[in-house]
Amino acid sequence: MAKKTQVSDIDRGVYDIINEERHVYRSDKGLNEEIIREISKEKNEPDWMLEKRLKSLEIYKSKPVPTWGADLSDLDVENIVHYVKPDVEQQHSWDEVPDDIKETFERLGIPEAERKSLSGVGAQYDSEVVYHSIKQELVDQGVIYTDMESAVHDYPEIVKKYFMTLIRPYDHKFAALHGAVWSGGSFVYVPEGIEVDFPLQSYFRLNAKGAGQFEHTMIVVEKGAKLHFIEGCSAPKYSVQNLHAGAVELFVKEGAELRYSTIENWSRNMYNLNTKRAAVDAHGKIEWVSGSFGSKVSMLYPMSILRGEYAKSEFTGITFAAEGQYLDTGTKVLHAAPHTTSIVNSKSISKGGGHAFYRGMLKATKKAHHVKSTVNCESLILDNLSVSDTLPIIEVENSNIDIGHEAKIGRISEEAIFYLMSRGIPEAEAKAMIVRGFVEPITKELPLEYAVELNNLITLELEGVVG
Repeated sequence: MAKKTQVSDIDRGVYDIINEERHVYRSDKGLNEEIIREISKEKNEPDWMLEKRLKSLEIYKSKPVPTWGADLSDLDVENIVHYVKPDVEQQHSWDEVPDDIKETFERLGIPEAERKSLSGVGAQYDSEVVYHSIKQELVDQGVIYTDMESAVHDYPEIVKKYFMTLIRPYDHKFAALHGAVWSGGSFVYVPEGIEVDFPLQSYFRLNAKGAGQFEHTMIVVEKGAKLHFIEGCSAPKYSVQNLHAGAVELFVKEGAELRYSTIENWSRNMYNLNTKRAAVDAHGKIEWVSGSFGSKVSMLYPMSILRGEYAKSEFTGITFAAEGQYLDTGTKVLHAAPHTTSIVNSKSISKGGGHAFYRGMLKATKKAHHVKSTVNCESLILDNLSVSDTLPIIEVENSNIDIGHEAKIGRISEEAIFYLMSRGIPEAEAKAMIVRGFVEPITKELPLEYAVELNNLITLELEGVVG
């Protein structure tokens, strides 16, 4: 057998390429009223949004740092730059984007994906969206796909109706932080009965050192409409802390369907404290497909609020924790109406002393009779140094329900590795084959380009396990 070694980090290739910082505005470190007012002024926001920001700042100051999950004691928010405006205006032609930024997104495969399989693309760089496009046929059907800043100015009544109503500033400290400093993100509105045949995608790239990214995504899918939205995230590696505390609010109306796919590939100096929630009305359906890689710490639990009869939720997720990483992820489902159903399939992999923690909450209210829910958690541990935990919380307030939970934790079978090696397959590739098979239920739910990216990320993470 080859000698086994552990590595503290990996060469993440294109994901770790750093551009020279060029910005027209960079806020001071820390957080106070003056900084909030400056951010709002830079954005030329209406007074009602500034008021929301200042209220969120008050709530942020009053809230404690959560202590029930990952260790956040080393996170110094006062040493984070909360707003970095790059030296580029938003463009609608890819040719007009500055070369260094354009090359970054091209290396990540964004323009190619746009040409091949997307209905629209948004690209955020640091705190602002620098490129946005949507196919004309969608515009003709009344579909709106733009950045959140533009939506605040162009569609204020829709934004006022939904903004931070699912994720409220007083929910937790980092929701309040987001409400105070949010910048960038995507706004999507799909009119009643419209089916968007090809996905929309937004990609968020944080380049600035020691900064935070706080994009806000709002999607409204009206009655009987359908949409697939894809979100990608990455940042290069620095020796200082970076913070990601975005927010995603999804509104799925009666009979509508929304699939929300995410691959988060942050560097290992990142604290990823994202909040995502969906409200689903009668006969509606939300599908979450989630891949969590990178980051020093993650706390991420996409939530489905099934508030209409026969509403459905499906969650499919994969987490990969390596040395120095504590990835606390999972999902929450609130059954708040009769005849609602949910399916949760969560998989985690840990190596090199990494800690993968599944934290799930499933609740059925008193009026949510005839609920059906299935939760399946599987964890794969690649060595003797790593940890995997599962903490499912189930709250049931009536007896007319059908809920099942299953959890499995195990190691790669030495017999399986030996069998593959006896057929001429090197040990490293044998392990990789087993891991790829383990995550296959997730990759098959992604469009081809993103399934390829997911497999590439797994290959990167596996480097250094055997050598």
